[in-house]
Amino acid sequence: MRTHMADLIPPHGGLTEPVCCTVSADDIDSFRSEAAKLPQVPVSAADLSTVYRLGDGTLSPLTGPMDSATYNRVLDESVIEVNGTKYAWTIPISLPVTSELAASLSAGQKVALTNPDGEIVATLDVTDVFEWDKPRYIKSVYLTERTDHPGADMVLKGDADKTHLIGGEIRVLPQPKNAAFGQYVLSPREVRKKLAETGWDSVVAFQTRNPLHRAHEYALVYALEKLLKDGKNAGACLNPLIGETKSDDVNAEIRMQTYEKLISDRAMGDGDSDPELWSSRGESVPDRVILLGLDIKMFYGGPKEAVMHAIYRQNLGFTNIVIGRKHADAPYQDGTAIWGDFDAQEIFNNLNGALEIKPVNVGFAAYYESLGRVDLMENHSEEKPVFISGKQVRATLQAGEMVDPRIMRESTSKILAAAMHQ
Repeated sequence: MRTHMADLIPPHGGLTEPVCCTVSADDIDSFRSEAAKLPQVPVSAADLSTVYRLGDGTLSPLTGPMDSATYNRVLDESVIEVNGTKYAWTIPISLPVTSELAASLSAGQKVALTNPDGEIVATLDVTDVFEWDKPRYIKSVYLTERTDHPGADMVLKGDADKTHLIGGEIRVLPQPKNAAFGQYVLSPREVRKKLAETGWDSVVAFQTRNPLHRAHEYALVYALEKLLKDGKNAGACLNPLIGETKSDDVNAEIRMQTYEKLISDRAMGDGDSDPELWSSRGESVPDRVILLGLDIKMFYGGPKEAVMHAIYRQNLGFTNIVIGRKHADAPYQDGTAIWGDFDAQEIFNNLNGALEIKPVNVGFAAYYESLGRVDLMENHSEEKPVFISGKQVRATLQAGEMVDPRIMRESTSKILAAAMHQ
């Protein structure tokens, strides 16, 4: 059994261990008193999780927000360079500020970063202050010049008053734990320790920002089964994003309840997994699934964000990530698609820099009456599946009713119906 951290996949950027810019427990008091004397730079609720993830190494090899040279290179080439080697990086990360604030800041200065309540969360040694070319950012990240989509809204409406970006080296206080689900949100070092203890040699992460219906769930089951069939001693991690999401996404607390129930009921994969595979192993899917959350914001950036989702997971210690149809997708406001159905899978074939974590591509799944279970649609070109739209699911739940159990587990329906039928 592997119990050595060193055996795990290395963090991104050629590092041997994740970056750690978090203030140690012994230094917190002196850090706070020093930081209290510094000029303050406010950080929005959406960007606060970015600050904490720079601190704990989820964004390794970054040691703070990017300077303009690094930022622009990501926009132009989708890479960062470390010690002469190029590594994949598709969405640049710097901290937005107003023009008034930018005018008062300069390279070489040290500032304190504050959360929306005005509390100090970090310090930043500023290395760069530069203009934010928003049209260029939108075109590079979202691969469109149009601005009628959630990603552009975040930039043009959410950060309407921010005209500049700052880069530098960061030191961050430990993140306060969320009372409802904080036990699931661990630093890369903590996740790696947990994974090393499982003894698994491969772990596939499943990214989601939604409550799971059975087709989502099947994507995780399929990926886990594929790795096992490839001879790996594999596990899977249901790894929902619980950072800043769109206002119409189900809130994190409710979602976490649905995931917890799925795990505690040992329902994951029930009826939809490969019976031969599991009976020959004397196990079932839940024996190889763990639940961990990741507190980081969504960009709604489709293919470019799929690569970032992979980078976060490599830093956490996962060897693989499920990339499904329309990964991290959000359409234009008129409902038309920004990207093709499988663009998020194809981007991994054309990266300009190194990335160790490997995607497990999964097509679209649905429930088939002829099988009495969920399967990939590509296996059933002749048969119509039991299909239900997200819109219908939402309307059913808002009415306080249960969704068809062929679509969604009863436990998930119950929690969502109670929460949405207000």
